[in-house]
Amino acid sequence: MPINIPKALPARSILEKENIFLMETERATTQDIRPLKILVLNLMPEKERTETQILRLLSNSPLQVHVDFIHTESYQSKNVPKSHLEQFYLTFSDVKRDRYDGMIVTGAPVEKFDFEHVDYWEEITEIMDWSVENVTSTIHICWGAQAALYHHYGIGKSTRANKISGVFSHQLIEPTHKLVRGIDDEFIAPHSRYTDIDYQAIENEPNLLILDHSDQAGPFLIVSRDEKHVMITGHIEYDADTLAREYQRDLAKGHDIHMPTDYFPDNDSNNPPKNRWRSEAYLLFSNWLNYFVYQETPFKWTER
Repeated sequence: MPINIPKALPARSILEKENIFLMETERATTQDIRPLKILVLNLMPEKERTETQILRLLSNSPLQVHVDFIHTESYQSKNVPKSHLEQFYLTFSDVKRDRYDGMIVTGAPVEKFDFEHVDYWEEITEIMDWSVENVTSTIHICWGAQAALYHHYGIGKSTRANKISGVFSHQLIEPTHKLVRGIDDEFIAPHSRYTDIDYQAIENEPNLLILDHSDQAGPFLIVSRDEKHVMITGHIEYDADTLAREYQRDLAKGHDIHMPTDYFPDNDSNNPPKNRWRSEAYLLFSNWLNYFVYQETPFKWTER
């Protein structure tokens, strides 16, 4: 998939080294193709890392994609230069009169707070309400998934006694669902969170479907039956070393933290971890773009 991103975006140089097919805006405008418009609400502190992770996973398809990034107006990130946001990001005020084929809402380091106590909760709920009528399908990741379950379906979360961190095995319970086509019956995925969702409440919600199960990590993939919402409870977008960097960060802060489960080779944090979930990540995003977005979105939004 050619991804249409600004020439100066820092993620470009990283993705080019990985032989990801990128396309500059000037070339994209010369092609007689209607690209998919994807909006990314990036709530993660290290925005540039997250940009690269998301763009990488949007690359594995023949479809052309145009990506817009937005950040919150009600909260200013302390971990990214203001110049980066001004050059590469929009706000919801800039895009709320537009319509998008797909949207991705990232995780956020605010899960220990009640939803209503998050500084930008009111803005997030406005965006989620807007997406129902103006976005064909939305992926919500980790805290973003918890926020969607709470706001759209009234399903809450609970605080864990210990942080769950590591790579966990999941078994598909809906192996014929189109979102998981090509994914093995048993797959692995990274998790990093302090909270859990109410599994029984999800099972009791007729508009939701759980696609997999893990005794340790709970469900990883939850979809709405109308395909408007995909909730990913972990971080399939993570790089190989992301959990390691989080682990070292938590240790440096003096947190009582366990080593990530089934992550470091030989359970030795001196051994560089390997990405063992890459194929599932690419397939998941490719299936979403094809079956939930491309096959469902109108060629012209006025046709809807």
